[in-house]
Amino acid sequence: MVERPKLKPNNPYFSSGPCSKRPGWSVSSLQTFSLGRSHRSKIGKEKIKEVITLSKSILKLPKDYRVGIVAGSDTGAIEMAMWSLLGHLDVEILGWENFGNDWVKDCVNELKLKNLKVHQADYGKIPDLTKVNFNNDVVFTWNGTTSGVCVPNSDWIKNDRKGLVLCDATSSIFAMPMDCSKLDVITWSWQKVLGGEAAHGMIVLSPKAIDRLKNYKPSWPIPKIYRLAENKKVIEGIFEGETINTPSLLCVEDCIDALVWIESIGGLDGAIKRSQKNLQEVKFWVKENKNWIDFLSEREDTISSTSICLKIVDPNFKKLSKENQTNVIKAANQTLEKENVAYDINSYRTAPLGFRIWGGATVDSLDIEKLLPWIKWAYLSNINV
Repeated sequence: MVERPKLKPNNPYFSSGPCSKRPGWSVSSLQTFSLGRSHRSKIGKEKIKEVITLSKSILKLPKDYRVGIVAGSDTGAIEMAMWSLLGHLDVEILGWENFGNDWVKDCVNELKLKNLKVHQADYGKIPDLTKVNFNNDVVFTWNGTTSGVCVPNSDWIKNDRKGLVLCDATSSIFAMPMDCSKLDVITWSWQKVLGGEAAHGMIVLSPKAIDRLKNYKPSWPIPKIYRLAENKKVIEGIFEGETINTPSLLCVEDCIDALVWIESIGGLDGAIKRSQKNLQEVKFWVKENKNWIDFLSEREDTISSTSICLKIVDPNFKKLSKENQTNVIKAANQTLEKENVAYDINSYRTAPLGFRIWGGATVDSLDIEKLLPWIKWAYLSNINV
């Protein structure tokens, strides 16, 4: 039996969404003089615009890319892009975990795209990226939050592409190197790598995407909350701090706080380094514990540094019934929570049983290092019951 660890993480928040606040965060850190004001007031629009300006600057986006704030978190942002932009060309869409497969369902069942090619793969795997045709519009998720499988890089995306590339980047942006010049639409939410509060999402459009809005109108009706253009005229307010519906200015202040913190740790490069260090800690540990646990990702170059997903390979675990396997993982997570060591690190409900540790920039690698022995102890304590 493994001895009960003595050192606990200082911060037990390892959820993959909403994610941990930045180190040293306190609600008292937030500016509050904008609260109770209209989001249409001068100060309200200035605060919302500050999120846009800081985001574009930290991410080093191309100068001619437009950044906006939209409703519905990342889900609202990526669906807004699909509803407003797709249908002009044939479409290729990739899915290898829950959320990417949700966007597949949207294209198949809701938009009912006729000329659609779907590239799918099971949990732990990734579709063959060499088979994607960039003469068509392409929709993909950079990092599969529920599988811990990400694209290895952007080399597979053609520079001379004819179609648009729509990327759901919610659990990769601010944490992974991304060549944004190869992406025509980028979406994310505040509550992932920034550790902000859920509500609104971010959307980035390239000049090609803007041109599509100006020259193409989809055949299907678009709800107001999904409209990027009206009668081929871009809704400029989205990119100027004039949101379609009312945002929480407290959430806006919280997002600004997170962005300022990223600037303080070395900007984008600093945030990426922190996430990579977190993954490295897990890699060291997995290598030492290969007899019972491994990464869900089957390829080294597709292992996520944010939603770090682990599967159980213990032969004794595999001998159990599915119900008993579920009970072991559930009990291990309850043990970790009772000990105030880790909250919400269970695998996603549709993913293979295991653990999912958030390794984004707001998490300290020392806390990851302290957490890992506890996972082993909790698992072994419950499988041997």
